[in-house]
Amino acid sequence: MTQQPHPTPSTDQPGLASFDKLAAGLAVIWLVTVVAQFFLAPESILTGPLSFLIMVLVVLLPLALLWGIVATARTIRSLRAEAGQLRIAVDQMQQSYAGLPQNPNAKPMLEQKLDEIAAAQRKTESALAMFTSRRDTALTVPSADRKAALTMPVKTQSDEQAALALGTPAEDLRAPLSVGDFVRALHFPESAEDKAGFRALRLALEDRKTSRLIRAAQDVLTLLSQEGIYMDDLKPERCRPEVWRRFASGERGRGIASLGGIRDRSSLALSSARMREDPIFRDAAHHFLRSFDKTFAEFEQNATDSELADLAETRTARAFMLLGRVTGTFD
Repeated sequence: MTQQPHPTPSTDQPGLASFDKLAAGLAVIWLVTVVAQFFLAPESILTGPLSFLIMVLVVLLPLALLWGIVATARTIRSLRAEAGQLRIAVDQMQQSYAGLPQNPNAKPMLEQKLDEIAAAQRKTESALAMFTSRRDTALTVPSADRKAALTMPVKTQSDEQAALALGTPAEDLRAPLSVGDFVRALHFPESAEDKAGFRALRLALEDRKTSRLIRAAQDVLTLLSQEGIYMDDLKPERCRPEVWRRFASGERGRGIASLGGIRDRSSLALSSARMREDPIFRDAAHHFLRSFDKTFAEFEQNATDSELADLAETRTARAFMLLGRVTGTFD
């Protein structure tokens, strides 16, 4: 309920104005009385210099006291008016503060500084992980926009002869999906204006191997969103690229437990409950994990440590971390 403001106090209060009139009337009466006494009995008043001084004091002292009281009353009236105005100003400030929209998500300055320090620390850990992990043996490697994301199958001579007899498949004429487009497609477009993201997604869907993983990831992300779980809200802990390589080589269990960097309890609990109660979600999750496992094993053979770190930041990789923890892949 909005508090009504106090009325502004007026400095011209009726009570005090009438008091001024009363004081003026008393002063006039006193002067008339003194003058009348002077004319009625002048011989009893002026009998010497001392009596004249006493008469002046008798006349002026009551008037001075009377107007002193009037001045004091005016001062009190002014102080009361100022106090009232100050009270109104305080009430208006309180009302203005109470009417401001409160933002429960606003962070104190200290917490913002801590978040900035944590973000800088994560970047440092990622850089250290790339320097301390296994280095590629080749001194010169193609850039991510030209290098193939997945290993190309080695064709035998009999395969080439059969292809010539039946005609060259269209997918063999298409350039292989690059590492950059592969990683960008697994992250999915950021918005409707993300032209680069949609281009990478279109190229990935044209690739037979990658399209299976893209569609499996899309199904899982859609089902997770029904529970209010979005990959952008999850902040996984960074993992060293060498652990990803051990996972690609077939290692499972606690040795690669750091891959399960999703620690959000709410998301883990909701996903685990959906996994137990919804067979459709369970089948989609297992199909996604198998597709990710198979596709990532091929991707790791061509990827550098920095490219593995980029892949770990995608929405598809975060879904793998979340569902991997739920299914016990890292136990």
